[in-house]
Amino acid sequence: MRLVLFQPDIAQNAGTILRLAACLGVGVDVIEPCGFPFDAAKFRRAGMDYLDQVDWQRHSSWQAYLATEPQGRLVLLSTKASTRLEGFEFQPGDRLLFGQESAGVPAEVAEIADAGVRIPLAQGVRSLNVAVAAAITAFEALRQTQGLPQ
Repeated sequence: MRLVLFQPDIAQNAGTILRLAACLGVGVDVIEPCGFPFDAAKFRRAGMDYLDQVDWQRHSSWQAYLATEPQGRLVLLSTKASTRLEGFEFQPGDRLLFGQESAGVPAEVAEIADAGVRIPLAQGVRSLNVAVAAAITAFEALRQTQGLPQ
């Protein structure tokens, strides 16, 4: 299972997600351009010393990411999706796609996704922080697929 960050806007969120991935034993793909200078030092503040323990790859663009021919279903997390998180059946090879904090993903990226999933939220709120959404989603996906660390 991998977390896929589409053009993240905030370095601290990306660093937090990298730390999360290290702790849960999942990989991360960061798709540029980012909304911040891409520098491992920027991630270190949130990711601390965990960055050396996570399998993460950097991709210069969406097209460059697709050119790697990633395996597994692409599952987009979106507030616009109709399928609720707890009702979705995850698979071990899923790639969990998270969009920009400010704009999500463009339509051409959403159209490629094999599935769209949303985290249920209370009325009157727009969305969760992307790192919080990644944590909730990764935990549920790993729980369902018996992939949680011991």
